[in-house]
Amino acid sequence: MRQPNGSRQGVFVLLVTCALILAPLETITSQEPRQTPLRPAGDGARPDDRSIRVDVDLVLVNVTVTDPYNRLVTGLESEHFRVWEEGNEKEVLHFSSEDVPISIGVIFDMSGSMGNKLDKARMAAVQFFRTANPRDEFLLVSFNDRAQLLSRFTTSIEELQSRLLYSGAKGRTALLDAIYLGLSQMKGARNTKRALLILSDGGDNHSRYNERDIRNFVRESDVQLYAIGIYDPIGSRSMPELAQGPSLLNELCEMTGGRAFTVQNLNDLPDIATKISMELRNQYVIGYKPGETERDGKWRKIRVKVRPQKGLPPLNVYAKAGYYAPNQ
Repeated sequence: MRQPNGSRQGVFVLLVTCALILAPLETITSQEPRQTPLRPAGDGARPDDRSIRVDVDLVLVNVTVTDPYNRLVTGLESEHFRVWEEGNEKEVLHFSSEDVPISIGVIFDMSGSMGNKLDKARMAAVQFFRTANPRDEFLLVSFNDRAQLLSRFTTSIEELQSRLLYSGAKGRTALLDAIYLGLSQMKGARNTKRALLILSDGGDNHSRYNERDIRNFVRESDVQLYAIGIYDPIGSRSMPELAQGPSLLNELCEMTGGRAFTVQNLNDLPDIATKISMELRNQYVIGYKPGETERDGKWRKIRVKVRPQKGLPPLNVYAKAGYYAPNQ
């Protein structure tokens, strides 16, 4: 791609092909965590009264930029971005693009339908761990009939790998419960930047929490969601939840500024996991003051765009859809 003279922009393709060998490790027994039930969705309450609400003297937004070929665009500066809240343009007062430590939860599907996909999915998860910043921390949630916390936050890749290695695929799919559990655990994260990576092959059919609960909780949590969808061919998705699964994951990810990737070939899983890891480490962070808004606890919509640049094609921007204003 031709770059204009004097521009500090750069477009880099971050595709890393890695070979991964899993060594047998000691089995570690897991314990099921206690989960706090949500209020019924119909009573008007959000899923958790203790939801994260940050004082918004400065609203911070993680932003990913890609070109038409889905390649990451790096090298942009603050003047290249525009941001609106509730339709009103705001001045960008903070800008950074450093690789900062991240607290990441991996949500791993071990339901019965994952049987022939489990080994490749494990490889993808471990590859994701191994591309981490040394200061990152990870937690691990697995799910089939129920969601289980396999590992609280740790920096030990060996511990995470061992907890994945000897679990088999069985049971139904409590995907929404697993997302809820992962987001709940994020309240104990030590890093400001937080994300969930979901590896699953379809929709939910065994959760206590419903889609409305999870949408609200995702909005409240200020955590980016990424997903790797290992879906069966469309003609093979006989169950309604399997047909709806991709759209649900896409919606949740887009809401947070993350992305959902669909896997056509199981051998591509490790590369896609690496791509997501690289994307998390090459995001821009822009900050702005929201202005004189009422502390009413209402949802504030955000829109971020990149200013058109001579010599560059139209660029794609991924950022969270909004945030809840403080209520006092």
